[in-house]
Amino acid sequence: MEGAVRQAGGQAVRWRLPCGGVLILLALTGASSANVLYVGPGEKYPLPSQAINAAAPGDTIRIAAGSYRDCAAWSTDNLTVEGTGAGPVISGAACQGKGIFVVDAQNATIRNITFEGAETDEGNGSGIRAEGTNIAVEDCTFRNNQDGILTANRKGAIVLIRRSTFDGNGACLPNEGCAHGVYIGFVALARIEHSHFIATKVGHHVKSRARRTELIDNTIEDGPRGTSSYLVDLPTGGSLLMTGNTLQKGPNTENPSAAVSIGEEGAKRPPGEITVSGNTFINNGPRTVFVRNLTKTPARLNGNIIKGPVQTLAGPGSID
Repeated sequence: MEGAVRQAGGQAVRWRLPCGGVLILLALTGASSANVLYVGPGEKYPLPSQAINAAAPGDTIRIAAGSYRDCAAWSTDNLTVEGTGAGPVISGAACQGKGIFVVDAQNATIRNITFEGAETDEGNGSGIRAEGTNIAVEDCTFRNNQDGILTANRKGAIVLIRRSTFDGNGACLPNEGCAHGVYIGFVALARIEHSHFIATKVGHHVKSRARRTELIDNTIEDGPRGTSSYLVDLPTGGSLLMTGNTLQKGPNTENPSAAVSIGEEGAKRPPGEITVSGNTFINNGPRTVFVRNLTKTPARLNGNIIKGPVQTLAGPGSID
């Protein structure tokens, strides 16, 4: 899969997703008229939303450390929104009744920001609601939101999450759907790496409907506070690469049936590899299944360390 986007000043950025699933970004140099907009006390823009509303494609918004009661929605392509120093904490109203940041744009980068307390009557208030194509979230914290990150269905989109923390997110309201630590819609690739999920409430830590999901070197744990359902849920199947993760299912889980569930709604995504290797899984609750595979694609499990009352695999596949 290959595509290109055009940035301000004629700069093009190409991305390629080979069969192996490794994302390669190729930047072609060119003239750029991008600006940096500063947010904080004494700056031209006291609030993040003011700078974001004033930004042009390709601009960078830098937000000083501190607490902001604000939310922002944008459709401007190729923006970078980042915190400086210890990073800002943004909480308050959910823009458009959706989330703290609502991004309906191409190629957004968001880094070093804490999103806290997003809540809506529908039960899916999000730290970030990603409705555009291609988003990278780096070094961010999502704390006590209904959804940490919730994405729309975008067939060719890529969602990258790196070095981020998800603490105490999740919700299930009567007559409403459930919210999760991360909920990825029908996109091309969801890659989450070097991140920490802890104490998710009721919902799943990671739920993904992506054609391909990659979970690399994360810690995904209920801990003593978590009441999550699955640690990882791929309800419509698809390709999964899961390696180097540390996972823990806690004593207060609301669904002890499985830690990783694949295809419980039917294999609606194109089949691909299911590789679960080099992970450590600890079960501190009732007996459970580590990987429950309800698709016809054989799962390959190798080099995993399993502790506690666990059936390693249910469904087609092999254990090495």
